[in-house]
Amino acid sequence: MTLDQLDILFQEGEGTMLEYKESLSASFARELVALANTMGGRILLGVRDDGSVAGINDSNDLRARIQDIARNCDPPVQVLVEPVGKVMVVTVRESNAKPVQCREGFFWRQGAVTQKLSRDEIRDFFRSERVIRFDLSVNPRFRYPEDFDRDKFTHWLELSGITGRPRTEDVLVNIEAAERSEGRLLFRNAGVLFFAKNVRYFFNQAYITCLLAKGTDKVHVLDRKDFDGGIVADIEDAMRFIERNTRTAYRIERLQRENIPEYPIKALREAITNAVMHRDWFVDGANVFVEIYTDRIEVISPGGLPKGMTLADLGRKSIRRNALIADLLHRIEFIEKAGTGIRRIRDEVREQGCPEPEFETNGFFTAIFRPNPDVRAQAGVHEAHVEAQSGLSRSPVTGEVTPQVTPQVTPQVGKLIGTLQGEISRGEIMAALGLKDRMHFVHEYLQPALDAGLVEMTIPEKPTSRMQKYRLTEKGIQLRDTLGGTKE
Repeated sequence: MTLDQLDILFQEGEGTMLEYKESLSASFARELVALANTMGGRILLGVRDDGSVAGINDSNDLRARIQDIARNCDPPVQVLVEPVGKVMVVTVRESNAKPVQCREGFFWRQGAVTQKLSRDEIRDFFRSERVIRFDLSVNPRFRYPEDFDRDKFTHWLELSGITGRPRTEDVLVNIEAAERSEGRLLFRNAGVLFFAKNVRYFFNQAYITCLLAKGTDKVHVLDRKDFDGGIVADIEDAMRFIERNTRTAYRIERLQRENIPEYPIKALREAITNAVMHRDWFVDGANVFVEIYTDRIEVISPGGLPKGMTLADLGRKSIRRNALIADLLHRIEFIEKAGTGIRRIRDEVREQGCPEPEFETNGFFTAIFRPNPDVRAQAGVHEAHVEAQSGLSRSPVTGEVTPQVTPQVTPQVGKLIGTLQGEISRGEIMAALGLKDRMHFVHEYLQPALDAGLVEMTIPEKPTSRMQKYRLTEKGIQLRDTLGGTKE
């Protein structure tokens, strides 16, 4: 550093990255730690608080003492010591192993002041620096097997494609949802979110709120639901809420139907999954929101973007805030390759003919979706209100815009209705249809039939029960007879 550069530092004055010290006092270690924990910076030894130069004698002993203090920090702080005129300039590098502490504790810079971190500030510091991982942390309140929901686990196991009869405890440990310690099974927070009987007993923020508004704001809310059955059920319930409260136009030729959704359903599913997966779970006073307005759908996730990410990075850069949660969702094919979610959302929106999605971040991360203009035009939808016109009607159950004729179905649902006899399980239905892909079966066959009221569960109060079976409703039987299917 030259004298001219030193003069520029004097002109800037003390701040977040610059500290004046007249001598090597006992507080020097605190200043080193504070700068290392913030953004790095410089300490000018031999300079009074008012910026006047008192001077300090350069010596090997002084340099050695500075290096010793830096090495005794935990972890050690990297410094560069150089004399410039009568001043000793100590350049402190920002630590890549934060937080750093000295004998007196943890410190950081707030403006020109060095502050000691309180207990809560230390906790928040660890979180912001991703030193503590929420999803990997062991939950001391969870008791296995008392708090464990075996039906949720069985449902996840079926979706994952894990075959055979593996021991439950072995699977939980292998997927890192839990760990063994002194003969006990300790659940990590990710495991609690997926497999707890009552997730909100452990995390009050673990739910998705879905609401339907009458207009373009929340002044008049027509419907609101809170879903808190665990991560998998919450995502599925939120999607059903959207499908019930949005429209689908379609064209029918014989039994072939081309669906034209009002909104890009796959993109919305990706956005909701990302909202749950990437949210800041340490923010315990907020939850994920899915809000349907007359002109848009908003998916809102607490915590904003992870540190180091900007809106410009979306689709190009990926930071997984909750890698274990992401892995558990990937195993059941709720997400594909990590880091491609935003790109898939944009691709799906374009493919469905919808306007480009919008993204906002301000402590929350919001994804905004606009409707397909062609579907709106077909349904005669205007900004003020959603009404079906010109011989089209909206189903109160599915929200579909359909010609007023005998109910029509997709070929997949038609096959399901023709196959279903009596009360049989999902696995038996898939075997009868010759299907192996569970996700494809649920999304293309079973769920549309359930939403249309053609098929019902035998245990509707426990959708994920391993004893669950399915049967045709009266409506389903009538349609099956119309289509010429097998009679019971």
